[in-house]
Order: sequence, then structure tokens, then C-alpha cells
Amino acid sequence: MRFTVLGSGSTGNAVLITTEKTRVLVDAGLSAREILRRLAVVGVDFNDLDAVLLTHEHGDHAGGLRVLLGTVKCPVYISKATADAYLGTRKGSMNGGESESVKRSDALKNRTVEIESSHEFRIGDIDFEPFSVPHDAVDNFGFVAAFAGVKIATLMDFGHITTLIKEKLNGCDAIVVESNHSRDMLRACSVYTWDLKQRIASRTGHLSNEDLADWLTNDFDGSARHIVLAHLSQRANEPHLARITAECALQMRPPLFRTETKITLSNYSEPTEWISFQ
Repeated sequence: MRFTVLGSGSTGNAVLITTEKTRVLVDAGLSAREILRRLAVVGVDFNDLDAVLLTHEHGDHAGGLRVLLGTVKCPVYISKATADAYLGTRKGSMNGGESESVKRSDALKNRTVEIESSHEFRIGDIDFEPFSVPHDAVDNFGFVAAFAGVKIATLMDFGHITTLIKEKLNGCDAIVVESNHSRDMLRACSVYTWDLKQRIASRTGHLSNEDLADWLTNDFDGSARHIVLAHLSQRANEPHLARITAECALQMRPPLFRTETKITLSNYSEPTEWISFQ
């Protein structure tokens, strides 16, 4: 099993998880054109996609889906609550929202496989174990993808690390996890309104560098050989700061619990290198 983060940030998110037989695109927050370009960059033919898995309805995770479905022919794995929210996201707005809702409905027609965010499911030969994460979406979930004894966790858009999240991340070989903002940079960000800052910093908003660092030092079990930092804010974070904060947190672990975990940064403009497990 191997994976790459095709792109991640405030403007859009997409992750690709594959085995020799199965290729799953997780979220479609980039434009359809960018998703197709980046699939080509990492050497995957879009015709070979087995599924698009949608974790929640927000635009930076679902914004490119409708147009993408005009090109790819695979099904969309989505919960009913998320599908309803996705179809109603722009309904009744002043800018042609009703027509957009109809277009989304047409794009999804006979293309969905209904899943539940609290029940395991399988796509091809990959087993998915979803779990709820605290975010202001209707049914947002992270998940652990398992194949041949290898476990890869992906979770973005959540405001704090719950007991459930801690449990699900134990024993994973790789983790793609949000490191959205620096608390100080968020407070100082002049382009964000006070209400937006409050939303981001809330317990149903986005995870800070500092909160992730606390988990890495005190609760991370050390089993993951790779941790990819994702969903970095382009206005309230800085990539090198996020990396240094995470790497310092690993160094602060008690001597008996040292780990050789590698920290990798995702990027909003280009895919990461493949991370593979034999």
C-alpha cells in the first residue's frame, strides 16, 4: 500500500491511497483540472480510479467533485448526511444556487455508494475504518485504511484531539493529520475576521500546530514511521514552523519512548512524494 497527498491547504484537499489493485481518491477539494493533472504527475491514470471517498461537504474537500465526475467513471462513497449537505450547500443562494444544486444532484445520480461514518466498509481490497472527528460539518470523519497488515490514517478538519482519535491512531504505520495554524499567527492575521478566528480556534474548528505537538509528545504511541502534516493555513501558518514544531515535539518525548518518525509537509500546489509500504 502507498499514498500521496495530491494537495492540501485552505484552498483544497485531496489524498490518493492505492494498492496494486485498488486506487481511492480521498476528497476532491481541488479543481477537477488540478486533480487530473496531479494524478498524471504521480503516474496514475484517472480511468483506473476505483472510488472517490468524500469525508465531508465543505468546499475545500468537495468543491471539485461535480466537474470531476464528468471525467472519471468511478462511484462516490459518501454518507447520506454528507450527500444531503453537499446537494444543499448552495441551494437557494442568490447566485444561481438552485441550478448548482441540480447539477450536483445530476452528477451524483446512480453514482453513489452509501456509507456510514461509524461503520467499517471496503473499497476493492482496502478496508476502511471511519471515526467521527469534531468539526462544524454535518458528518465529518477520519479513517484508518488497512491492507495486508499496513494501516494508514487520514484525518483533517477537526478542532481537538479526542479520546477516540487517540485510540484510532494507535498502531498506524502512517498518519496524514491536520496542522492547520499557529496560534500566534492566527491571532495576528489581519485578513481574518474575529468571528473566523474564533471558528478556526474552536473545538470544532481546526487543529493548531501546538495541539498536534502536545499529542506527539504525550499521546502518540510512536508506531507511525511517517506523519504528513496537512491542511496548513496559507495565512495563519508557515510550513517550516509547522515542521519544526512537530519535530521538536517528537524530541521532547521521554527517553524510553523515542521514535524515528519522519515528518513530511504536504503542499497546496503540488503532490507529495509517494510513501510506500511493502
